[in-house]
Amino acid sequence: MQSRRHFIRQSAATLFAAPWVTTGMRAASPNGKLRHAAFGAAGMSMSDMSAMSNHPMWELVAVCDVDTRNFKKAQEKWPNIKVYQDWRELLEKEAANIDSVNVSTPDHMHGSIGLAAIAKGKHVYGQKPLAHNLWECRQMVERAREKGVMTQMGIQVSSDFSERLAVELIQIGAIGKVKEAHTFSNKKWGDMEVRPVKSDPIPEGFDWNKWLGVASERSYIEKYDHPGNWRKRRDFGTGTLGDMGCHMFSGWFRSLDLAAPISVKSSGPVPNKDNWAINAVVEYTFKGTQFTAGESIKVTWTDGDARPPSEVMALIGDDVKKFPGQGTIYLGTEGVLLHPHGSTPMLYPRDKFTGHKYPKLEPRNHWADFIDCCLKGGSQKPTANFDYAGPLTEAVLLGCLASAFPNETLQWDAPALKIPNSEAADKMVRRDYRKGWELV
Repeated sequence: MQSRRHFIRQSAATLFAAPWVTTGMRAASPNGKLRHAAFGAAGMSMSDMSAMSNHPMWELVAVCDVDTRNFKKAQEKWPNIKVYQDWRELLEKEAANIDSVNVSTPDHMHGSIGLAAIAKGKHVYGQKPLAHNLWECRQMVERAREKGVMTQMGIQVSSDFSERLAVELIQIGAIGKVKEAHTFSNKKWGDMEVRPVKSDPIPEGFDWNKWLGVASERSYIEKYDHPGNWRKRRDFGTGTLGDMGCHMFSGWFRSLDLAAPISVKSSGPVPNKDNWAINAVVEYTFKGTQFTAGESIKVTWTDGDARPPSEVMALIGDDVKKFPGQGTIYLGTEGVLLHPHGSTPMLYPRDKFTGHKYPKLEPRNHWADFIDCCLKGGSQKPTANFDYAGPLTEAVLLGCLASAFPNETLQWDAPALKIPNSEAADKMVRRDYRKGWELV
């Protein structure tokens, strides 16, 4: 029997109509290795490059960063790489020399760079969230399928033992059918103040115009956006939900075999014109599946100081004093599963599950999964390929969008990529692009 997710992927009437046809690598490198280019030379990109370098058949060819101060460490580790400050120049000059890329930049440039790389037939490892808005996200999925490239979103925890164990426990019915779930993060990637009216000198070696990319022009403010606070800014990042949601939604998206949400409602603080808010409360409604207790299921996201309801947290008894800062709690018909983010899931009430035997799972490496699939070609795809990661990211981004419309239940027509009951919200499904930086 086909799962709902498998059906949705294959049906011509649903989200992604084009068939999956993979052609493998576009051109074999002389030494048989996967020739790779990185967009981003520090931070998450350095982490991705370092992880990929553990694979013996991976080779770094070029790196791009708008801040040339970031090149030093990359060149120390990979002395033969070429470096670029303009991602468009790298793709143009190195197209014949690379097979794959990782896009590990601030969120607002994921779509532009990823789509351009896909257009040239390159395999793409895209950091989360897959794109900055819903329209870009859908384009990433559809165009990747059309080109037949391998894809993987950087939700490495989805390959981790802890999340795979949680998925297995839910799907074998350890807590019965799931009635509801609550996902929470104590991070505070938001700012309740508006952007200051000031301007600072742009550091030498940093191209502010290229960093802005698709976003509208504005003055540079030291340490306000770059290098780390862009996640708080609406034009560049996606707040705590966008930062952590793609990681943490994956556990219940996969375990409950969910597809697109039916609706979403935000009851937390409203973002201002510049910045995301903190202490979000976002409630999603999905169609039920074989793993849920009803015909629909609600999943609630909270962040910052907002937490799941006290009566929900109390379901783990005395352990509530050790309730994790980030994770998901699943309420089942026969028990509760608490999955601290990145740690081993636990079953409650504890006395009921004493001596419970956990299934054994083989180890898996998220980056090697991507590289192996790129090298082998064929029908096998990475576990967080864009067919999976696209709908997951759309759910996350829909919650971000809903925060601007407090206490409104926004309906979601996934096949049409529309919010049919709110014209104002529907206009935010895609963004305006700065002249000269429109998507290809």
